[in-house]
Amino acid sequence: MSHVVTGTNSADGGFARLRAEFELPEDFDPAVLAEAERMVMDPSEFAAGRADATDLPLVTLDPPGAKDLDQAILIERRAGGFRVHYAIADLAAFVTPDGPIDREARRRGQTLYLPDGTVPLHPPVLSEGAASLLPGESRPAVLWTLDLDRDGELTQANVRRALVRSTEQLDYATEDPAAPHPSIAALPELGTLRRELAVRRGAVEPQLPDRVIGANGGEWVLGMRPRTRLEAWNAEISLLTGMAAARMMIDARIGLLRTLPDPDAETLLWLRGSARALGIDWPAGTSVAELLAGLDPAQPESMALYTDTTRLLRGAGYTAFDGDLPETVAHAGIGAPYAHVTAPIRRLADRFAAEICLAVSAGEPVPAWAREALPALPGLMNASDLLAARVEKACLDQVEAWMLAGRAGDTFEAVVLRAEDNRAEIMLADPPVMARCAGENLPEGRRITVRLTAVDADKRKVSFERA
Repeated sequence: MSHVVTGTNSADGGFARLRAEFELPEDFDPAVLAEAERMVMDPSEFAAGRADATDLPLVTLDPPGAKDLDQAILIERRAGGFRVHYAIADLAAFVTPDGPIDREARRRGQTLYLPDGTVPLHPPVLSEGAASLLPGESRPAVLWTLDLDRDGELTQANVRRALVRSTEQLDYATEDPAAPHPSIAALPELGTLRRELAVRRGAVEPQLPDRVIGANGGEWVLGMRPRTRLEAWNAEISLLTGMAAARMMIDARIGLLRTLPDPDAETLLWLRGSARALGIDWPAGTSVAELLAGLDPAQPESMALYTDTTRLLRGAGYTAFDGDLPETVAHAGIGAPYAHVTAPIRRLADRFAAEICLAVSAGEPVPAWAREALPALPGLMNASDLLAARVEKACLDQVEAWMLAGRAGDTFEAVVLRAEDNRAEIMLADPPVMARCAGENLPEGRRITVRLTAVDADKRKVSFERA
């Protein structure tokens, strides 16, 4: 029997119970807000000691409607390759170490995104105002200069504090990848080169569809959003910067890395068996990255293998070090050492990692406040990542239950993503619900018909069986 909470699925609300369940803060403490208001200064007050880079025609490129703009970019073609100017919001300019904003940011860890609004890491007067790289506004920034050769390989990197001014706010929905803005005219070429290099170095990227929640007709609904080419290319610039930052910190033997151990031989053997069962040819000598890059994401067997490949990406975390290098310094999913430095408005770790890179690049000592925070940061970020994942899953589960309420007994077409024993993980064709399904000998990577057996919107649960 289906069950739904009447009137809950409304685009005007609907997630209050979920916010209360996870004890998400509704607002900031008055002391935090007061400090944020004090730190909103005239941009000229930040000019001392900063390079004036306001002449660079930087642009931001984000999802439509974004207000917390962390990055601004300019790519120049040069005789020997490319130069990337990558400006990152300088949150450290607005945060007093161990002050109210800093302590609250450590408690939150990162911005949480819910369909009915965010739970921001920093007060909006900063995250959507004074610190955000809004167009036409002078802003303090951490400015990376990255030189690359004709093949897209990094040859030199440095970072400094600067004053920047974004000239335009672009978004993925309206920017034409075939004729991008002049400031990113070289992004298609460089982004393509970087993605080719990613496959060669073994980066693992399962191309599972991106499920998004949106409002339609006054209710929350679940849909699919394909990743655009611009998003993929832009992500490569962020990854490039994170890899440059990681190398800088490793060479200096102090830093905060995003790490993931290499998968063990048993897991790789299991994945090969999965590919064989799905009828996917995996030639000898072909890496996981090369195999995934050659699959057609539209095919059900590809979706099933992408799902299985996520097992290789389990165990990611943060690793801090000061002196001796840790046993693991690389991120197996990226195929290289990597650090988070490009989203300080939305993620705590980036402010500290950026500060270390600034000191190393300038040949100066790392500030004591950044160094002293290193031991605690992995725990804070890992806890925050866990909460963010739980909240995201709860939101998806809730909307799935709302959309299927009253449809118990109906049948749907689905793809079997992962099967084990007498159950499987499936994905419906419409609506794009991912759920558990009961049944014997469920064929992984194949399309089947399933029946919705129960819906409980209070518990955010749906269940299926093979029809």
